[in-house]
Order: sequence, then structure tokens, then C-alpha cells
Amino acid sequence: MSEFIISCCSTADLSAAHFAERNIHYIPFHFSLNDTTYPDDLGQSIPFPEFYQAMRDGAETKTSQVNKEEYVTFFTPFLEAGKDILHVSLSGGLSGSCSSAHMAQMELCEQYPDRKIYVVDSLAASSGFGLLMDTLCDKRDEGMDIDQLYHWLEENKLNMHHWFFSTDLTFYVKGGRISKTSGFFGTMLQICPLLNVSDEGKLVPREKVRTKKKVIFRIVEMMEKYARDGILYDGKCYISHSDCYEDARKVADLVEGTFRNLKGHVLINDIGTTIGSHTGPGTVALFFWGEERKD
Repeated sequence: MSEFIISCCSTADLSAAHFAERNIHYIPFHFSLNDTTYPDDLGQSIPFPEFYQAMRDGAETKTSQVNKEEYVTFFTPFLEAGKDILHVSLSGGLSGSCSSAHMAQMELCEQYPDRKIYVVDSLAASSGFGLLMDTLCDKRDEGMDIDQLYHWLEENKLNMHHWFFSTDLTFYVKGGRISKTSGFFGTMLQICPLLNVSDEGKLVPREKVRTKKKVIFRIVEMMEKYARDGILYDGKCYISHSDCYEDARKVADLVEGTFRNLKGHVLINDIGTTIGSHTGPGTVALFFWGEERKD
């Protein structure tokens, strides 16, 4: 059996230690803060609290995806070392990075005809993407080869559920996702939008919940509704947040009190600088395995 590596994008929002522990290689997206560009390197260039405080203080942020040439540079050393590649990209519903990876794949398959290069659109984001990668590593460690992993991933990726809420509408207005008028009245009424990721890998608003307290309960109700086996769910659960750890902790405590068969404790991660550039501070996201997402 040929040796292979598993890789993904930095937008899986796992820690550097987690990537290293599971032997997952990653390629960073890019973000700019007030016209200075940095790699999305898991908070190493700019610590997450500093990044989100800069956003609160009015800093301009932009993001850029990984292009084809960067993917070629990233993949080539593995191929030269005689390794096959299974690369999983941020949802194509949110970014064109997967298309860039496919273009690199086509170019490199001609140069390395004896190597296997798989590129998969995760249809996932943030630590939902991360939980998908972590589970993929579990399957690898159980003995699946690269072909089996590729097919397992394509068959199961839509079983990963993502639910998000935000307590700060500032950056939804700034990014044009809601109008200034809606943002003004939403803030006055303490509206916290509840969103999820659709079967097309797109972020879709589902409900407008009034007050943070209620939306924390509501997001866990969504897990009760959609998790595999309901409150008997026995898989892993991840949460990510953009500089609002206390809110994430409240969700985690509620999940752990409701789902007594969880596999370990809820893992809380930071939302990285790429996705955080669009959400801004104040977002909490919840991820778990369930039935296939159908919109």
C-alpha cells in the first residue's frame, strides 16, 4: 500500500497542536488587516484576541483564497517524496479554493502519473470542517487506505452539521449580509441570527432569536433535533467562537449536560482569521454528526 498524506485548509479552525497530533498537513489562506497581508496561520502571526479587538476598533479586513500556484507548491514535495495525497478543501459554497486545488491536481497528475491525488470539497467550514478531518484521521488510524478514505468522505461529508449564532450584527451589516436598517433594529431588539450550512455548503439564515440566552438554548435544541440518535448521540462535538469564549462555554456546558453519551468533552476552538474576517467577533458555532443534510 502506497504511503499517503491527508491535508486541508487552515479554515478547518483547529489548533496547530491538533493538526500536528493528528498528522494533518494544512495550507493557509490569507487575510489582510488595514492593508497588511498575513497568512492565516492559526493565530501565530496575530493572536486571535488581538485580531478581533482590531476589528472592534474599526480595522479593515479582507481575505484571499489559496490559488493554483500555491497548491502546486504545497503538493509537490509530498509527490516528490513518493506519497499520495488526499486533500480536503473549504466548502465550495463559500470559496473558490477547491477549484484552485482541482486545477493544481490536474497539472500535477500529468507530472506524477504514478501518484494518486484526490481533492474533495468538504462542503464544510470552521471546526465542522475540523471535525470532519479529525474523523477522517480516525478512519485512517483504523486502517482505511486512501481510496477507502476518499469514498468514505464523499459518502459521509453531508452528515456533518453546522449551526451558528451571532450576538454582534456589526459585521453582518458591514459585509452586506443584512441591511443597515435591519442591523439597527436587530441590535435594539437584541436579535441573534441563527444560521446553518446547507447541503450546498452555503451559510443560510434560519431563525431570528431574541436575546443571547434564548439563542444559546435554541442552538442546542437544533442539536437535539438533528444529531445522530438525538440526545443519545455518542459522537464527538466541536464548538468554535470568535473571541466570545464565555458564550461558547455556556453552549458546551449545556451540550454536555444534555448529551450524556458524548465521546469525550466538547472541544472549543477559535474561529480563525479567514472566517472571522467575515463573521467578526461574537459568533459561536456548534458542530456534530447527524443524518444527511438536505435543504
